Formats: sequence, structure tokens, C-alpha cells
Amino acid sequence: MNLTAQLTTLRQQAEGLTRDERAKLSCDLAKQLEKAGEYDAAGEALTEFWPDRNEMPIVDDLNESMKAGVLLRVGTLAGWLGGADQTGGRQERAKDLITRSIEILEGLGETVRAAEARGDLALCYWREGAFDEARINLSDALSRLGEADPDLRALLLIRAGEIEERTRRLQSALNFYNEAQPLVNQSEDHLLKGSFHIECGLVYRRLAAPENREDYLDRALIEYAAASFHFEQAGNIRAVARVENNLGFVYFTIGRYKDAHEHLDRARHLFTLLDDVGTVAQVDETRARTLLAEGDLHEAERIIKMAVKTLEKGGQQAILAEALTTQGTISARLGKISRARKLLQRAIEVAETCGDLEAAGRARLSIVEELGNLTSGEELASIFHEAAELLEKSQDPAAVRRLVSSALKIIDALLVQIAQEGSLA
Repeated sequence: MNLTAQLTTLRQQAEGLTRDERAKLSCDLAKQLEKAGEYDAAGEALTEFWPDRNEMPIVDDLNESMKAGVLLRVGTLAGWLGGADQTGGRQERAKDLITRSIEILEGLGETVRAAEARGDLALCYWREGAFDEARINLSDALSRLGEADPDLRALLLIRAGEIEERTRRLQSALNFYNEAQPLVNQSEDHLLKGSFHIECGLVYRRLAAPENREDYLDRALIEYAAASFHFEQAGNIRAVARVENNLGFVYFTIGRYKDAHEHLDRARHLFTLLDDVGTVAQVDETRARTLLAEGDLHEAERIIKMAVKTLEKGGQQAILAEALTTQGTISARLGKISRARKLLQRAIEVAETCGDLEAAGRARLSIVEELGNLTSGEELASIFHEAAELLEKSQDPAAVRRLVSSALKIIDALLVQIAQEGSLA
């Protein structure tokens, strides 16, 4: 059923109903469209209660349960839209609306709906890079929910794993996915199944890359194939495009650059059709890394500049920090040393401000790796010490490998410095 038909049906069904009943119909349709990745269409379904997306929804005349329902739907949708169109301030507005809905739902004793709302609130914090706050909300939601709703519990576990994967706590992420798996297996929700498989694929991708583990690589590709199948069954093209971007990253990491570009082309095409400029920027960041690996530095610089410019407009600070690190690395390879230092330092500041300390550690390692020959041994040692403190508990094998490599580079730099000082004595 297309959007026009869905909205026509909504209007027909709403005739003669009370405002509370119309609110329920609108929220139910908006939630279906949101699950399909049709965020603008979901907004259309909520027009009666949210006529202006820059203003608060109109809920004063609704009963408390429906007031919470509209606040939750609008808040959740505002968060998704903020990630897609990179409009600043939307995550804060989304958090405010969802928090208001949680207060009402908990006051009414609606435990399951309150847990769902906390899961959506955690997503807003995740987009901002405030991972500790996201963890707190997911932990609270899971403890309150118990075994009441298996599909919702599985979704919350997947989101908890996503937070751990994003912060490179890979074994912790797998623990959450292992707990979710039996619930996912018994579910009939294709979107839930697709979400499970794509997140598992991300973990295996990270485990595969540092040591070229073919077993993990094969597992990642199997997980992505399963994710794509279920997302297609769910009719969520936006999610299918996410799989394509992730496949592009996989092939970039193993040096199959032609395959990487093909998947990135498909991902970018789909996200452009959806007018999802935020995720287009993320695809472009992956493209820039691929071009960097190929040695096409000028094209990589052109693309990463566009990506960073877009990401700076939104509230996804953790993703911005990664893009700034990529841009700084490219500038260093081009010999633009002063600019590279500024970009990498800004990446550190953005990552630390939003609470993504491992990303701040990785940006520091990039300074050692890319600017080590132009930095004093003492300064390199200080930068490395800070990076090591931030990454000491990392479960990412790539981070451990980079730490060892950077330590050896600093030792060499200090030995050269000592030898030079000795010759001058």
C-alpha cells in the first residue's frame, strides 16, 4: 500500500472518532512507517498532532496515555529525522519529548511502553555519542521489562550490543547478541531479525580486520546477507542501504577496492533517494577511507570535506569525530601538516566532549602514526601515554595492534633523539 493510500485510509478510519482514538490510529500508522524507514511519511501520519516539525506536538486535550503515546512517537521520529537530515538540535528535542512520555508512562504503571520509550531515548544518546547515558537507559529498560515482551527485550539487547560495538567492547557486544539470539529466532519480525544480523556482522567485521581472520570475515558476510534478506522482507530500503555501506567497509578493509566502491555506490544511491544526507555523509566517509587506501589522496580529500561539512550540521558527534580523524589523516598524507594537526586535535576534542573516549584515543594514535616524524619524542610519548590510558580496556584487536606499532615508533624516535643529543655533547 503506498503512502497516499495509507493516509487516505487513515482519514477515512478517523471520521467520527474521538481525538484520543484518532491519536491512536495516527501513532500506530506512524510507527509502522517508521519501522519501514519512511520517516517523512511517518511525520505525515502525525500531522494532526504535529503540524509543524519545528514546534512541540499538540497534546493538551488528550488523555494521559495517548498524550504519552504522541510524545513518544514524535520524539522518536524527531530523533530519526535528526540523524537523516542533520538538523541541529533535533536530538535534544527528541530527548525532551521522550523523557516527558516516560514520566507519564511510569506514572501510569505502563511498564512495557516505558521500557520501549527508554530504548528510544537511548538511541538519541547513542547518536550524540553519549554512550554511558545510553547504557544507563537500556539497562533500566531491560531490568524493568523482564520477560514481558520477547520482541522488545530482543530489540533492547540488540541496541545494548550496538553501544558496546560502537565503543569497541566487542566481546561485551557478542554477549548481548548471544542473549538476544533465542528471542530473535522465535520472532516473526523481519526488521528485528535484520537488525540482529547487521549488528552481529559489524562485530565480526571488526574482529576479522586486524588479523585477516577469514572465519570472522566469512561470518560477517553471512550475517550481512541474512540482514539484507530480512530488511527486504520488511520493506525497509533504508536498512538495506546500511547493509550495502557496511559491505563496502568490509571490502575496503580487505583490499578489494572495486567491490567496496560498487557497494558504496549502491548505498549512496539509495540514501540519496531517501534524502538521508546524514547517512550519505557516512557513506562518503567510508569512500574517503577507501580512496586513501588506494592512494587517491586528492579525491579522498574532496569527498571527506563534503562529509565533514554535512556532519558538522547535526548532533552525531561521535560520527563527526571519526570523520575528522579520517580528514586529518588524509591531510597528513598530502603534506598539509598544520591542517592535519588541527583536524586531529579537533577530533580528539569532539570525541572527548561527547564521551567517546576510545575514539579520542584512536585520534591520538593517528597523530603518532601520521605526524610522528615531525613531532618531538617527548611529545609523542605524552600523546601515546594519553592514548594508552583511553584504550587500555579496549576489546578491539585493531586498537591493541596500533598501540604496539605506535610504541615501537616512539621508542625509535626517542633513540634517534638520544643519539643526536649525544653527538652534540
